[in-house]
Amino acid sequence: MNEILHTLSHIPWWAYVLGIILLVVIRDIFFNRHHTISHNYPLVGHFRYMLEFIGPELRQYIVANNREELPFNRIQRAWIYTSAKALNNYQGFGTDQDQNTPGFVFLNPAMMPYKVPSGHPNYTDKYFVPSAKLIGEHHNRARPFRPYSIVNISAMSFGSLSARAVDSLNKGAKIAGCYHNTGEGGLSPYHSNGADVVFHFGTGYFGVRDEEGNFSLEKLVQLVHDNRFIRAIEVKLSQGAKPGKGGVLPASKITKEISEIRNVPMGKDVLSPSSHTAFSNIQELVLLIEKIADATGLPVGIKSAVGKLEQWKELANIMESTGKGPDFISIDGGEGGTGAAPPSFAAHVSLPFVYAFSDVYRIFANQGLANRITFIASGKLGFPAHAAMAFAMGADIINVAREAMMSIGCIQAQICHTNRCPSGVATQKKWLQSGIDVPLKSERFNNYAKTIRKEILELTHAAGYEHPCQLGMDDVDVSMGDNNLTQTLKNTYHYDKIPVTFNSMQHLYDCPHLGGLGSKQKKEIA
Repeated sequence: MNEILHTLSHIPWWAYVLGIILLVVIRDIFFNRHHTISHNYPLVGHFRYMLEFIGPELRQYIVANNREELPFNRIQRAWIYTSAKALNNYQGFGTDQDQNTPGFVFLNPAMMPYKVPSGHPNYTDKYFVPSAKLIGEHHNRARPFRPYSIVNISAMSFGSLSARAVDSLNKGAKIAGCYHNTGEGGLSPYHSNGADVVFHFGTGYFGVRDEEGNFSLEKLVQLVHDNRFIRAIEVKLSQGAKPGKGGVLPASKITKEISEIRNVPMGKDVLSPSSHTAFSNIQELVLLIEKIADATGLPVGIKSAVGKLEQWKELANIMESTGKGPDFISIDGGEGGTGAAPPSFAAHVSLPFVYAFSDVYRIFANQGLANRITFIASGKLGFPAHAAMAFAMGADIINVAREAMMSIGCIQAQICHTNRCPSGVATQKKWLQSGIDVPLKSERFNNYAKTIRKEILELTHAAGYEHPCQLGMDDVDVSMGDNNLTQTLKNTYHYDKIPVTFNSMQHLYDCPHLGGLGSKQKKEIA
């Protein structure tokens, strides 16, 4: 043995390297039947697969320019990151964007911008921008709700996001005064740090399901009774990432904690059906909404992507004739994407936000119902100019999902569905999650939420208004791309926004049902 070791010790290092290379070549040629490239081009073919594996990273940081990437380009991500870190998010030397690009947004400024007077709520708090509408007011709900923030966290469940990510977002939402939508994974301890919560359920009824997997009103009532920070209920009909298709939570991501919260078994993929069992048509949906609202006292709304419009018209007709129906409607643009989805669904099923929202809003406006409903908009709207455009189109609240994820560290690796998220945001692996510093990340979401509110408000003031709800369809132009022409939103989408009833910011500040940081609301719940 000693002689063998002595002989091996005298073999030069390069001989070992050549030996390993030779073994790889032999394996590729004679034993590899799975990869044609490495079989036909032994050794060299492996470099091709390595480059393919790290291709997204190379394009993201080296190849693609600042405005080229999708779904969020480098400039957009940089704005979120710097805002979240409370750094300088300005840019110098003018815009680097092609303003002739079709769909480019232009806000029309007033000659005389709105000036905040002394004593005004925004004179001392430049981040104060609550919803102009009191959700549930028109249907006389027992506990109506006015969100303290016009920008809030969209539906992302514990399960799809990690415990530390949800914890960070909820604690940040509490600081910023935002509400936090639970997503369809049920109410977790990480949603329960004091922020206002919108409880959301879908076809799986997780957290409010019986042993057979059916919706349980009794469990929902008990959940609301035990958790007074739940301020509204949202029924998910579909989401922008995959409308018409149920979700899948792989068995590998189901921990004992997730199993208990969702009331599902461990060791099996959890499949959400593509349709509800608690109702089967629009009339039954309205009846369920009223039943939930009566039993809980809370405003109840729906979330949906948009395609065919016949059933939206049916809903509007029922609401007009009965005076019943959802208190809010969340329109999810087809460009949404926190939920993993087949490419065919993610890219081709349902309309992008601007078309989806304009189609639905027009229906309710024509029926005289627009002021009875709070319209919540989502779909890459977590940037000031696009949020202002949404308000001009009729949105009352903006929900952000991926932008919120990026504020706490998401790097757009686009492997959310693999349980290998490198930033720890969309994984259940303990080691990957351990890199999330919850106090730091919660403060970063708070910074992002406050910054976008402040900049939306500044754009509003530039247009001559006090609150974003006052923005109208003539206040925003979009580029047509042809002959460098622009058109107002009104001429582009062929409807006019119904003016929102608005008295003053001071009136909103004094609202007894103000959520989030509203002191009167805290006294009411206590």
